[in-house]
Amino acid sequence: MPSEFIKSLCALDSLKVTISGVRGIFADDLNIKDIIHFCRNFSHLVKSKRCVLARDTRPSSEILSHVASASLMERGISVCNLGVAPTPVAFRESRKYGGGLIVTSSHNPLEWNGLKFIIDGRGINESELGYMLKEKLYSKEKIGSESEIDSSYVKEAAKLIGDVSGKPNVVVDVGGGAAFEVAPLLLDKLGCKVKKINHVPGKSSRGPDPTSDRLSDLVKLSKKADIGFAFDLDGDRLVVVKDGKKQTPDVTLGLGVAKALEIGYKKFVLSIDTSVAIEKFINNEGGQVKRSKVGEANVVDLMLKTNSQAGGEGSSAGFILPEFNMCRDGLLTSGLIASMVGTDEFSDISKSMEGYFQRRIKVSVDSKFHKKTMEILTKKMKGKFSHIITMDGVKSIIDEDSWVLVRQSNTEHSIRISTESNNLKKAKSIEKEVTNLVSKSYEESRRNRNH
Repeated sequence: MPSEFIKSLCALDSLKVTISGVRGIFADDLNIKDIIHFCRNFSHLVKSKRCVLARDTRPSSEILSHVASASLMERGISVCNLGVAPTPVAFRESRKYGGGLIVTSSHNPLEWNGLKFIIDGRGINESELGYMLKEKLYSKEKIGSESEIDSSYVKEAAKLIGDVSGKPNVVVDVGGGAAFEVAPLLLDKLGCKVKKINHVPGKSSRGPDPTSDRLSDLVKLSKKADIGFAFDLDGDRLVVVKDGKKQTPDVTLGLGVAKALEIGYKKFVLSIDTSVAIEKFINNEGGQVKRSKVGEANVVDLMLKTNSQAGGEGSSAGFILPEFNMCRDGLLTSGLIASMVGTDEFSDISKSMEGYFQRRIKVSVDSKFHKKTMEILTKKMKGKFSHIITMDGVKSIIDEDSWVLVRQSNTEHSIRISTESNNLKKAKSIEKEVTNLVSKSYEESRRNRNH
């Protein structure tokens, strides 16, 4: 029988436990006891007995990092502490040490926090997640040690990218996050002229998620620069701002893909919610595309299974180059994109995506109603649209240039609706129709529960 602790974990409304990690509102549904539990279980997956530890700049991250370190050492793990460091840096370093743990809630609001787990340079998979949820009896271990380590990320990323010609003027907005030091340092090393904003850790004039924030300061400054980059709090998401215009998250991935094609790569994995414009661009350049479920761990998993060379998620502004890092790597991507400024490749992918309109919204739905709402919605959408895919949520292919995808969020109390079309009016119409279906399905699921 499961213990009261495990029951309480499963009963929590806001605590999110997925292959993306553990996330919740600190001191509400995420507490010290949860951190100890998950770190203890994670220690069993770290066969090397060494684990890189990093944290972002949230108010609660330092205390949670101390708890995580102590919990790992209790289980005999040697902790290699990076201190404040972006997620891509921790992923890269974990290849050397075997395990990795990051105290972060990525793009979530500041009151949230959580843990990301890394094994041999990749995020945990579904079977490992199941192991993390179990309650176990622990035998006494020899206490592990803790040491501070430095990262060679900047040197290794710069070597891969090479020198950037033309010394482009770049504005970097790290949003007060963990990339405050690494991102400007990398771009400077590549030969860019770098201007920094929101570069004091823990302080920012904008929100933690650059995909949803207006990025007003960066937009203004980018008018006098060649390009602007905005990172989320842990540095894996990257949003591009060009000529005073914030680009859609898919553009980040599209530019990364264009660079990968230039290098000579042909095999790509894109998440199911990524722009059809990117897939068409890859096909026109002689490449091949496979689609995965949403989530970087799912993209990486399919990459490994199909021996694919690059790809990522348009929705999260995330490009993945597995030979360097098996995660969304906003830092590396910023350097790759900087090397393309003013080139034909930059112009070609930008033009190919200009004719497509992506719209991504969230409908507030309490997590406990997610499953039932999606069940009801799927039936409604099958009655409305002919071509339905249920690999991940429910997706309808309207025509070769238009689609809509509805998924329950793994990190928030919401259901996400992603829509794309080569006609803005059509995209808005599809979004409105499906949003109405989601709202009706949510209302129906609540009525059914009350009865």
